[in-house]
Amino acid sequence: MKNDITTDILVCGAGPSGFAAAVSAARLGAGVVLAEKYGFPGGMATAGLVNPFMVSKFEGRDLVKGIFEEIVLALKEKNAAIDGELFGQPHIAFDPEILKMLLIEMLEKASVKMLFHSIACASIMKGDEIKGAVLNTKSGDIRVFAKNVIDATGDGDIAAFSCCEFEKGRESDGLMQPATLNFRVSGVDSSRMPSREEMNELYLIAKKRSLIRSPRENLLWFETTQSGTLAFNSTRIPRIDGTDVFDLTKAEIEGRKQAENLFNFLRSTVPGFENCALSNVACQAGIRESRRIKGKYILTADDVTEGHKFEDAVARCNYPIDIHDPKTGASTVFKKLGPGIFYEIPFRCLIPKKIDKLLVTGRAVSATHEALSSLRIMPTCMALGQAAGVACALAVKKHISPKNLDTLEMLRTLNEQGANLRTGRDE
Repeated sequence: MKNDITTDILVCGAGPSGFAAAVSAARLGAGVVLAEKYGFPGGMATAGLVNPFMVSKFEGRDLVKGIFEEIVLALKEKNAAIDGELFGQPHIAFDPEILKMLLIEMLEKASVKMLFHSIACASIMKGDEIKGAVLNTKSGDIRVFAKNVIDATGDGDIAAFSCCEFEKGRESDGLMQPATLNFRVSGVDSSRMPSREEMNELYLIAKKRSLIRSPRENLLWFETTQSGTLAFNSTRIPRIDGTDVFDLTKAEIEGRKQAENLFNFLRSTVPGFENCALSNVACQAGIRESRRIKGKYILTADDVTEGHKFEDAVARCNYPIDIHDPKTGASTVFKKLGPGIFYEIPFRCLIPKKIDKLLVTGRAVSATHEALSSLRIMPTCMALGQAAGVACALAVKKHISPKNLDTLEMLRTLNEQGANLRTGRDE
């Protein structure tokens, strides 16, 4: 094809995980092409308005560092991030517009070739080895040939195109966690706002009167970096398959109806919201769960709750098991890990069983339904992405497959990039 591209590494998807993969690989000297369907990077952190970052800490120390820590520090320097806490869980609220620009600056500095408005639509295969992918663009289809490919689509699209084995949903019925369309409300008089408990009492009264469209059992919102602006994570659309275009269309339509309904409830019922505005609705419904590859290792609920450690660990986390009811969307299982417990995610979870030269990162890694509900948070996905990028860059230098890397060398390189993985294992 006229616009064919050849590179060392192709990263499909510029969300938190794909961004970290591209930057970490490029910093090691690899040529990197980053393909993204939107006109900016950040994925759910920007397009999806998922906010805040749900950080994991162990004895007061961050479990995820590296590129994620760089981003947080840079945002704070720009007065675009603040620390917070809700339900005993620490988090970091951030400005998604400043984040978009920051991520682009970091990609440019690392010499990553960005291709926006580009959607991967097929894999290029030679037997069981991936050779690249086809991108659908305004310029027509573009073939990108690469020595290694990183699937950071969130839905395991490249893995599926390459005939990788994967699972969807919970074991009992295959249902996946509900979708959510996030939105922001500005112009709130916070001095007159009721307590969180009082607001939820009003919400439940309206729900009993069939005035609330969302099946969610309560309102969930977070403070933002802007005074008088709140971020709402309160819509729920159950029984959605994020890999099905018809379901996605249904989720977008229903999500906007729920967002409008909740906004009208807030403005008409809750003190302090009388003059508020629906300032921003995400341009995409957030998908919590879709495909999960069957990798060299499948992370389990026991691994999470018992704090299992691994010799090839590339990420650490202690975020709770957090399952929004897949069937009705009317309840949430939020199970915190025990005191002093954090778990690790092995590199093997990024390696598909049969397909060579492909790594999968983000929420499509090899894990059970329950384990995914914990590891899917954005900082952990960044850690996984950074590991995928480092692994592919090292593999390119050594002319080998990422699956054949020396684990200790990979971990040492990640630590040189600030990941701080060995410390947790020695504690």
